[in-house]
Amino acid sequence: MGFLPGGTSDWPDAGFPGIKINPDTLVPQIVNEDAVAEALAASTDPGDRIFVLLVEGHPAEAAELLAEARYSDPSSLRLRIFEADVLRVSNRLDRAVELFRQLLAETHGTPDEAVIRQHLGRSYFASGNIAAAVESFTKALDLRVAGSADAALIYASTVAVRRARDVLEHTS
Repeated sequence: MGFLPGGTSDWPDAGFPGIKINPDTLVPQIVNEDAVAEALAASTDPGDRIFVLLVEGHPAEAAELLAEARYSDPSSLRLRIFEADVLRVSNRLDRAVELFRQLLAETHGTPDEAVIRQHLGRSYFASGNIAAAVESFTKALDLRVAGSADAALIYASTVAVRRARDVLEHTS
């Protein structure tokens, strides 16, 4: 397949080659299958395969790999985020929000709080709780700016805030 038509150069980076955040849905999407395949072939991190399975919409397969990975590294925040993302991709949005809120309580006041708020915002957005999504994305953006985060992370939060505010204005 190669590249996704329609131009994705301004889409926020999703943190894995060939995958970007769709600015309309705020969900990661494969934009270059060749780049994804090449990166997966070079990776030994099970989290990378879990992420790609989630992006491809295969939560059951991702959950299987996640269970094995969590057994080896039960305290990994990245894997715990994937656990909540499995719920989100499985359309169990209330459970995803609940788990992200638990992770937020655990990471409050730490450098990891911004990433959890970003993921929580995505789950709120998917569930239709747009006001909560705006609040979560805005806090993630504020934390990322205050912490001098990577420009790509700040951009991703900026796009999410803008999109959620646009949706909120059109539904109000």
